[in-house]
Amino acid sequence: MLKQRVLVAVILLPIGIALIMAGGLAYLVMVAFFVAAAAREYTQMFTTLGRRPAAVLTVAGALALVLSRFLAGFRYDVHLIAALTLLALVYHLGDYERGAAESGTDFAISLTGMLYLGFFGAYLISLRQLENGAWWVILALSIVWVADSGAYFIGKAWGKHKLSPRLSPKKTWEGYLAGVVTGTLAGAGLAAGFPLLAGHAIAGMQPFYGALLGFLISALAPLGDLAESMFKRQAGVKDSGHLLPGHGGAFDRIDSWLWAGLLAYYFITLMT
Repeated sequence: MLKQRVLVAVILLPIGIALIMAGGLAYLVMVAFFVAAAAREYTQMFTTLGRRPAAVLTVAGALALVLSRFLAGFRYDVHLIAALTLLALVYHLGDYERGAAESGTDFAISLTGMLYLGFFGAYLISLRQLENGAWWVILALSIVWVADSGAYFIGKAWGKHKLSPRLSPKKTWEGYLAGVVTGTLAGAGLAAGFPLLAGHAIAGMQPFYGALLGFLISALAPLGDLAESMFKRQAGVKDSGHLLPGHGGAFDRIDSWLWAGLLAYYFITLMT
């Protein structure tokens, strides 16, 4: 399993970095693909429980939020969320008339999927649109990858105290703390190195701020992983899907990205 995960990462990582650096439509397509696939997996998990989320509307709503952020920033977020809420409510009113037994719950599932995956996922767009956004996206996601790796290997070797026995039995406090340390160090080191790779100074990207961002992401982004685990545990599935061999589904891949993008965006806008 580990070899498979590494092989897929080695193949896809250069492609992902190239799309991040390219920005524009290429980057939008990448983010939109993962958000749409994750939204589809999200609705499928609840469908296995007998729920009736509005699958097409959930995917379309999540995509609309991402596209709106790309085209107009935050300008139309409130309007779009209001429209999507009303559309979802109307859909589930009709579904109740068609025989659905718990349309109130189904409405909540649909709306949550659109907002959590679409609204949060859109911060990956906002982050890329900042000045030197490509480097900030790579920094934020690199912190996630390094922290996850540190948590995995240290937790597997020395983990003894369960972090969240019901949500994620294999996670330990030792692994979590190792992830925070490695993520913080990665943030500092990469923030020092990226301006050299870019060939120019990047406002706010200094080792101290990199360490702070690394700490923030590595300490809080695991909650995204646990949130997805909550959905999977309830649905009784190991992975959200089978998009990437050894990695599971799209939701499995972006669960921590959702938090990292939002945290990085507000950290950078406040600190620079």
